[in-house]
Amino acid sequence: QVQLVESGGGLVQPGGSLRLSCAASGCTFSSYGMGWFRQAPGKGREFVAAISWSGGSTYYANSVEGRFTISRDNAKNTVYLQMNSLKPEDTAVYYCAAGGELETTTPIRSYEYDYWGQGTQVTVAS
Repeated sequence: QVQLVESGGGLVQPGGSLRLSCAASGCTFSSYGMGWFRQAPGKGREFVAAISWSGGSTYYANSVEGRFTISRDNAKNTVYLQMNSLKPEDTAVYYCAAGGELETTTPIRSYEYDYWGQGTQVTVAS
């Protein structure tokens, strides 16, 4: 059974930083593309960032490009999201997801992902 467990969320002031982690178990982690999505109150789930199974390719939403960095450590079965220069509009529940097993393209749409974590709350406020 595949499990994805996010951690690292919390309350941070505007301009601050947080690092989210997502630990995977029950799957061959290095075979999957990994993504981060977020959902703010009253809004749909939106793509944030994705990384290929090898870590060689990364993709970002325009709203976070240059501020967020996705990375992965296949030896630790973990994907990370480093978030800098946080803004109040980044407030949301952040989810990690695994998908695109052994595929050459990295999924960036939510329906392309097979497994999801339970989410971690990020609140940016003064």
